[in-house]
Amino acid sequence: AVAVGLPALLMPATALAQAGQPQPEEKVDATLKRLFGDRPMKDAGETVKLDIPLIAENGSAVPVSVEVNVPSTPEKYVKEIYIIADKNRRPMSAKFSFTPEAGQAYVGTNLRLGGSTDVRAIVEMNDATLLMAKRAVKVTVGGCGG
Repeated sequence: AVAVGLPALLMPATALAQAGQPQPEEKVDATLKRLFGDRPMKDAGETVKLDIPLIAENGSAVPVSVEVNVPSTPEKYVKEIYIIADKNRRPMSAKFSFTPEAGQAYVGTNLRLGGSTDVRAIVEMNDATLLMAKRAVKVTVGGCGG
């Protein structure tokens, strides 16, 4: 969740976008651009395990976990894990931050999905490398007003 104060509410949408704030009905491409600019994303392969059901019977509470199999050292560690649901009104569903002292990066949460969509786990390493794992999820009952 992003906290927005009164001055931000009075700003036009283009100014909010420039300030790095999510937009209502933001598309996934705009979200990825806002968060990561033009940095390339590598396929995470076996490094990132994204665990989410292929079929979710209820979109209002879809369990997801992300595990990153990289040893954590002061020289190389997971800085952030982002969970992106491509077709949600605001695709960035969660962001988790880490330090080298956190050890192996693992997160688990429930997502609200408005419908069937690709879900991505994007891992940002401390050297700015981006790793992505993606999985398609079919939602049979909507969770965002459906």
